[in-house]
Amino acid sequence: MGLRCGIVGLPNVGKSTLFSALTNIQNVAANYEFATIDPNIGIIDVPDPRLDVLAELVHPQRILPATVEFVDIAGLVKGASQKEGRGNAFLSHIREVDAIVHVVRCFDDINIVRSAGPVNPVSDKEVIEMELQLKDLESVEKKMVRIEKAAKSGDPKVKAELEVLKAYKSCLETGRNARSLDIPVEDQAVIADLGLLTMKPMMYVANVDEKHLHADNNHVKALRDAVSKEGASMIVICAALEAQIAEITDKEEKKLFLEEYQLEESGLARLIQAGYALLNLITYFTAGEKEVRAWTIHKGWKAPQAAGVIHSDFEKGFIRAEVIKLADYQKYKSEAGCREAGRLAVEGKEYVVEDGDIMHFRFNV
Repeated sequence: MGLRCGIVGLPNVGKSTLFSALTNIQNVAANYEFATIDPNIGIIDVPDPRLDVLAELVHPQRILPATVEFVDIAGLVKGASQKEGRGNAFLSHIREVDAIVHVVRCFDDINIVRSAGPVNPVSDKEVIEMELQLKDLESVEKKMVRIEKAAKSGDPKVKAELEVLKAYKSCLETGRNARSLDIPVEDQAVIADLGLLTMKPMMYVANVDEKHLHADNNHVKALRDAVSKEGASMIVICAALEAQIAEITDKEEKKLFLEEYQLEESGLARLIQAGYALLNLITYFTAGEKEVRAWTIHKGWKAPQAAGVIHSDFEKGFIRAEVIKLADYQKYKSEAGCREAGRLAVEGKEYVVEDGDIMHFRFNV
């Protein structure tokens, strides 16, 4: 499994610049609205120093990191839910992602076109949310029409579904996101087929200029306050600076560049970490002579489920998992060394995989 993030925001907030920096794909980043029409897609490797540690010990033929897919969705505008701008086409692209990365402009520059007036990150945030909510409301109301007809039969199950839809309708009408509704998980199945946009996890990226990368300006402070009220996560990135970082191919030179700007890691790394946390994802590894590889799974998954991301047969015929902790692998230098030291654990179907586990699965089909 992989992580698929959709990058959204109003026109000219720096979405395409950030996307190009993250994926090293030079997309259009023009100074006019709707520079991006069709969604651009980029698949990037997840930076993980643990892979390098394992590779140094195992000396594999190849190293395969986990990947993240970023989708640069064209700029939404007020009225998108009513087909303004590119309307429905843009909104439909959002339905296909796991999480939404909302880029918000938090810097002033008179040279960058902004039809909505002075920079106002909180207003920009609300515009995007309102359009997503209105589209979701439309979807809920359409299903309600169908369910109301069926509910006339008196079927208690159908009537219960109608009540759930009414709750979501009320939530959206009051300007709240569908994910904010406190409702039992089993009841959420009623709207599962709708692919509600505001049910998707969202994080915010405050796009700043270089001088405010480490010191919040008033725009960042206002956005941070608004985001905290909904319990969402936010990271601060300078998309223009990230574009420069992306052009540096030499590792040592890139390290020196980051140090110059007092950065321990790139915005890419922080964005991916935030995405993993948002979706409750972790990484485990497989290590052998042919390859050292990172695999992405949900936190809390048991060994058979984790095996299933490699191949469905691994899950179906699961027998056991042999697990080594990275610290032990580093100490004893090899799988054989860990086994001899008694640091290779044999786990069954109930084992809950931990982030960073090195695993070898035994299965029978």
